Amino acid sequence: MKYLIATTSVLAGLLAVSSAGASEVQDKARALATAEISLIASDPVVIEAIKAQNAKHAGLTQDDVDSMDKTWRAERKSATSPMIDDVAGRPVSSQLTSFRDSGKGLYTEVFVMDDKGLNVGMSDPTSDYWQGDEAKWKETFLAGPDAIHVSDVEKDDSTGTFQLQVSTTVVDGGKPIGAITVGVDADQLMTR
Repeated sequence: MKYLIATTSVLAGLLAVSSAGASEVQDKARALATAEISLIASDPVVIEAIKAQNAKHAGLTQDDVDSMDKTWRAERKSATSPMIDDVAGRPVSSQLTSFRDSGKGLYTEVFVMDDKGLNVGMSDPTSDYWQGDEAKWKETFLAGPDAIHVSDVEKDDSTGTFQLQVSTTVVDGGKPIGAITVGVDADQLMTR
């Protein structure tokens, strides 16, 4: 019976997102980026945290980035996680968590990346530290100040919900300094 209820819930979510159409979901996500996500992207705590990490990481090589990412991934499976704990304990992470919580379930996660695509802050630990090889960073930070990237809707296996990621460039003085990604519950987005 439990399996039947879970399956019915997943099917109902899929039907809600499917019946709305992919373009409507994309349009609503872009509007959300402009209206709400831009507020956290322009928060002084976010901007200062990115600028500080950009300065700290200015001399990193790709080998350094790969090594840091490998450490992060290993910590995700470990009982101790000093690198993840450091990022989670930053003031910017508290700010992102407050923003996530303000959405009352609409936002599923929020994380900010620097000019190399490395995590600066997060509401929830990400699966990897380096996002610089992914569209969420490439199609925002590298694309310029007004860029928005909206992912496809996908089922999150851990929560059973349908989600998408909305990303935008973080700017300071008109110049891209990083990017922000917000996970959005697709069902809640469509009922707004």
